[in-house]
Amino acid sequence: MQPSEAIAIESAIALATRFHNQQRDSDGDPYILHLLRVMLACKSPLAKQAGVLHDLLEDTSATTQDILDAGLSQTLVETLKLLTHSKDLSYAQYVLNLSQDSVATEVKMADLQDNYRIDRVKYRTDFTTHDALRLQRYILSHRFLRNEIDREGYTQAMCNLE
Repeated sequence: MQPSEAIAIESAIALATRFHNQQRDSDGDPYILHLLRVMLACKSPLAKQAGVLHDLLEDTSATTQDILDAGLSQTLVETLKLLTHSKDLSYAQYVLNLSQDSVATEVKMADLQDNYRIDRVKYRTDFTTHDALRLQRYILSHRFLRNEIDREGYTQAMCNLE
């Protein structure tokens, strides 16, 4: 790894820590732990940066300018935009869009793997149907991103869930 790549990863970690400060996951653990697990599952330096920042634009007040001001690249910003699920897009369309970018795909697969680990899956008695559907979406999306389901099969399966 080049020194500049290491510095960029450190800057991304610092930015994630700053903006996700005090955020907790559903178990009450610091949310940054999820972001670090996703980052560590990624291979390339750019994917590691995107991994630790993948929820930044969606779940914090951070802007693309904050990312650039931290000395991070426009390429990273574009990847993070793909990883940000906008409310006006279905989950399936969001995944289809990000699947066009290899770095976004790598990060999303790591995110999905961390989200549906058996020790992290919730079984909430008041939300069993909702939780089961979310898990099915994650599994289908992961299979699509691994090229185990084609675009048409994925779209049809996701439509059947909604």
